[in-house]
Amino acid sequence: MSGWIRKTASEMADALAAGEVTSVELTQAHLDRIAAVDTPTDRRGVHAFLHVDAEGALAQAAESDARRSAGSPLSALDGVPIAVKDVLATEGLPTTCGSKILEGWIPPYDATVVARLKAAGLPILGKTNMDEFAMGSSTEHSAYGATHNPWDLDRIPGGSGGGSAAAVAAFEAPLAIGTDTGGSIRQPGAVTGTVGVKPTYGGVSRYGLVALANSLDQAGPVTRTVLDSALLHEVIGGHDPMDSTSIDQPLPDLVAAAKQGAAGDLSGVRVGVIKELSGDGWQPGVITRFQESVDLLVKAGAEVVEVSCPHFVHAMAAYYLILPAEASSNLAKFDAMRYGLRVWPEGKPDASAEEVMRATRDAGFGDEVKRRIILGTYALSSGYYDAYYGQAQKVRTLISRDFEAAFEQADVLVSPTAPTTAFKLGEKLDDPIAMYLNDLATIPANLAGVPGISVPSGLAEEDGLPAGFQILAPALADDRCYRVGAALEAALLEQWGGPLLDQAPALNGADA
Repeated sequence: MSGWIRKTASEMADALAAGEVTSVELTQAHLDRIAAVDTPTDRRGVHAFLHVDAEGALAQAAESDARRSAGSPLSALDGVPIAVKDVLATEGLPTTCGSKILEGWIPPYDATVVARLKAAGLPILGKTNMDEFAMGSSTEHSAYGATHNPWDLDRIPGGSGGGSAAAVAAFEAPLAIGTDTGGSIRQPGAVTGTVGVKPTYGGVSRYGLVALANSLDQAGPVTRTVLDSALLHEVIGGHDPMDSTSIDQPLPDLVAAAKQGAAGDLSGVRVGVIKELSGDGWQPGVITRFQESVDLLVKAGAEVVEVSCPHFVHAMAAYYLILPAEASSNLAKFDAMRYGLRVWPEGKPDASAEEVMRATRDAGFGDEVKRRIILGTYALSSGYYDAYYGQAQKVRTLISRDFEAAFEQADVLVSPTAPTTAFKLGEKLDDPIAMYLNDLATIPANLAGVPGISVPSGLAEEDGLPAGFQILAPALADDRCYRVGAALEAALLEQWGGPLLDQAPALNGADA
């Protein structure tokens, strides 16, 4: 069954519909793959998963097979297994957010995204590793150990959703759910050679997503092809009355857009190259692959123009005031009183609630989380709110206006997804600013709420590691991302002679 794990999700769905394979067989093949390559205690393992639910996944797969036999599948993806980032609540399964403060916590309900996956019949393989409370760009800030990049197990898989991206890249799951606050789906996609999508803010429900920054967080697909992302996006997207930020209007036809793009005709599409997202500090091999991809879009009929978004240079500074401020507020609920970890201060049998809270938060939160809580609390404090948080929100408005002006000149905007390929584990762990710079190109989309997709653009010549090509569209025009992304993917597949992940050296030959 090992050959099935290298099929795309759409190919698996077609095979299920044709009776060529069962969901139980597909699910077991992926569980075997996880057992073969994930090994969390071994430096040579991927460590994409924090929790694997073999029993539950196989039970869900058996139910899917029964529906298929009865001729009543719940969706096109019914029976195709999936992995879920451990920031989404899953009834009966642990949800830790990569933090010791939530170790062992089992939610009594499902996030809306998870509920929709179940309603569509996708067996859930388990929960994937992440930077603690989604704070990080490398998945090294997980309290349960780092995830490794399947291209090179000594390198990072991106973050905060490196577990989901690594699971898909290592063929441990054909589909995964990630969340993107400042690039945490797209940047891992770029460095692992996978497709990552940040939908329009409000286009996918945030109910049951443990919040990092409410005005920035967005769940989305992690897959190996653009079409697979479109199929998954249509399952999880749409209005949710449980989420006050959910947009009350239907999704565009994303699957049709992906299929239209795959035909290779981009006539009439205006592509804007963002002037500010390149130049000094960007890895030459990443820029080379980006320029080659732009040339392929031109060959497909697109018109390319350069656009300027002058306030993008301030995006990272604004983001790292807004995000910590919202995170400081959100994480206040982890107080040792209601759920999660509780640590009693040593030698104080009659400790006060404040002392218990202090001891618990000291033991339960990692260094990066503490750093951002302190920064956010300071930015919101009396006397500094207007000077820091208020000014950052004004910059956010200017960035949104940059997008509006740019979209008057172009239908989509493009840039490299990340400035570099995957760096070595530990290389930037003690340098927060260097780590933050990995999200330089992805942060503006979160500040403005617009959709974006990262598509693999090839391998950088310096190190043979994947680079990503980012496509951004106006709010609610997610279908444009899929059309242009699929067109680029089709052109690159023809150029490469097959999927990019077939060239990944670290795990080839390790099929279960």
